[in-house]
Amino acid sequence: MARPRRLRQSAWSRDLVAENRLHVSDLIWPIFVHDRDIAREPIRSLQGVDRLSITEAVKEAKEARDLGIKVLALFPHLDERLRTVDAKAAIDPNGLIPTVCRAIKSEVPDIGLLVDVALDPYTDHGHDGLLVDGKIVNDATVEMLIQQTLVQVEGGADIVAPSDMMDGRIGAIRNALEATGHHDTLIMSYAAKYASAFYGPYRDAIGVKALKGDKKTYQMDSANSDEAVREVAIDISEGADMVMVKPGLPYLDIVQRVSETFKVPTFVYQVSGEYAMIKAAVEKGFMDHDRAALETLLAFKRAGASGILTYFAKHVAQLLRN
Repeated sequence: MARPRRLRQSAWSRDLVAENRLHVSDLIWPIFVHDRDIAREPIRSLQGVDRLSITEAVKEAKEARDLGIKVLALFPHLDERLRTVDAKAAIDPNGLIPTVCRAIKSEVPDIGLLVDVALDPYTDHGHDGLLVDGKIVNDATVEMLIQQTLVQVEGGADIVAPSDMMDGRIGAIRNALEATGHHDTLIMSYAAKYASAFYGPYRDAIGVKALKGDKKTYQMDSANSDEAVREVAIDISEGADMVMVKPGLPYLDIVQRVSETFKVPTFVYQVSGEYAMIKAAVEKGFMDHDRAALETLLAFKRAGASGILTYFAKHVAQLLRN
């Protein structure tokens, strides 16, 4: 009387009863931009991902729009000479990210731009905050993050995504946006960002050569789940419009718990290490590239994610179109 396989016997019946679907509008495409006179510079640890010049970033924005990708996430790779202990380059109105935002918006005004709010691409020590006597100082960092946010928004950013995990930064940034008339700017908080081994290729991509110490005093302990719920609740109360869980696959339980608990737009970042593992396995002939990419992204949707930041975005958008 009960034969579940009846519904699996053909492609049309499987599609008919599918509980979750992946759509191109679920994808946010992270891209890396640099300030060198090189159009495209391959990133050794992220196969198929390049650092882009401003001109190339504009070209990719046009292609993303044509593929139906709604949002680009921008990450900078700065000249080493601009990386300082005080991260002053992060608050330069004519810095790399504000300049890229202006260039893309002038050519592709209808694409959303998400910008990272954190100091690690700008510091000479690789931390997300200001380092004083060997410690990350919270409140002084938050003041810098406010300034960084404002120069990026004035450059054309639509979504600011604080990824630093400093206490109180969402409320401080929201107050600053309101005070300066940026009432419609969205905040996507990296609300549950774990101290993870899966960030290694990303640090290579933004040019962090030698992180001094670790980030365990501000990023979350991978042993904790209830703490993630508390962090998300705080950020929502302070004015976050959307929240994010990072990394992705090792934290599917957190994605599901946050999504079900708060019923707010919940995003997940399929981080560089996850992408690099799949690419390495494919290169060794251990798995099929497209099936692995689609299966992992669908897993995020099944867990309750509203959308996914993934380096597979462009390729998967092409697959979905076909």
